[in-house]
Amino acid sequence: QVQLVESGGGLVQPGGSLRLSCAASGSIFSIYVMRWYRQAPGKEREFVAAISWSGGSTYYADSVKGRFTISRDSAKNTVYLQMNSLKPDNTAVYYCNADLSVTGTMIRRDYWGQGTQVTVSS
Repeated sequence: QVQLVESGGGLVQPGGSLRLSCAASGSIFSIYVMRWYRQAPGKEREFVAAISWSGGSTYYADSVKGRFTISRDSAKNTVYLQMNSLKPDNTAVYYCNADLSVTGTMIRRDYWGQGTQVTVSS
C-alpha cells in the first residue's frame, strides 16, 4: 500500500555532515507525522526526530538537539534529516517511520522504511 524509501546514508568523518531523505509512495494517503529512528549494533532502536505534517512542529531526542534538523517537503511526501557535527556514536542504521492513513480507510498506522546505514569514522 505504502512504501518508504530512505537514501543518503554513507561513510563520513567525525564532524562531517550528511542529509538523509525518505520518500513515501504507493497508495493515496494522508500523513500525520513522520519520524526518524536509528539502531546501532547491539542496541535497541531509538527515536531521533519527528515532524508533524500539518503544522511542521518538530521534536528531537536530547542527544541530537542542536546538531540534527528534521524537515519536510509535503508536495513530495518526503522527510529529511540534516545531520551535522556527526560523532562516531551516531553510527547506526537510520529508519524512516510514517504515521499515516490510506485514503478510503479509517485506519491510522505506522509504516517503516528499509533503513539506510550511516557510518561515522575516521
